[in-house]
Amino acid sequence: MSITYTAALPVRDETVLRVSALLHAERLRRGTRQGRRALTCFRQAVLVLRWLLDGTRMTQLARDNTISNSTGYDNPHEGIQVLAAQAPGLHAALLAAKTAGYDYILLDGTLIETDRISTPGPTPGVDLWWSKKHKNHGGNIQVVSAPDGWPLWTSPVRPGREHDTRCLRTHPGMLTTLTEIRDDVRTLADLGYEGEADTIAVAFKTPPNGELTDIQQQFNRAHNRLRAVGERGNSLLKMTFKALRNVTLCPWKIGDIVAAALVILHIEHNRTT
Repeated sequence: MSITYTAALPVRDETVLRVSALLHAERLRRGTRQGRRALTCFRQAVLVLRWLLDGTRMTQLARDNTISNSTGYDNPHEGIQVLAAQAPGLHAALLAAKTAGYDYILLDGTLIETDRISTPGPTPGVDLWWSKKHKNHGGNIQVVSAPDGWPLWTSPVRPGREHDTRCLRTHPGMLTTLTEIRDDVRTLADLGYEGEADTIAVAFKTPPNGELTDIQQQFNRAHNRLRAVGERGNSLLKMTFKALRNVTLCPWKIGDIVAAALVILHIEHNRTT
């Protein structure tokens, strides 16, 4: 016995149609013949959005659409790939921020939790994806936000064991791009990036057995008041998309999943900067 009920996606019709159009373009690119897919582009778009927004289990999605679990998994994978390809690059996002007249942007790292996995890391006895800071497994994502906390760009994923500064240095071209634009748009971040203070504006750190001067304390208060808004970008992504609260797919897919969520957020609110 099963109970049927009605549910509604918390997105505009235009968002679903946009995702459907992107999926249709992908099928044309692949040369998929008409009638060879179990789901139409529209139904696939709804499935992808249900998975991202509501974190609906794949068994439920497959049963609702009368498809197998394996076919069900293929649909969000394709949707994630198509959406992530639409995400802005860092250089484009920073140029857009400059054009928008922003004096500064906000940089902050966030951990996207994942199921416990065992992948040996460079440190014996410590998993690659284990974050000592958060005491959980996950992937580190760098998020660049506008001064009001609106997310502009998200990075590829790095293992959760890596510090924010390490992630900043590891992502190809990220540090170089931020350095090139620092004279026009400053980057504000927390003390997790103190290793790159020449490029990233961070607060003064209290010296061992010492105290900060009054001017340094005043600077820190002003800096932290502006920088703290960057947490909104991380929260906006995680609260809007339940799939980002715990990813059960391959952790190396986390970067694409977050990028896909960012694209949906931009489409839904018709805002990129």
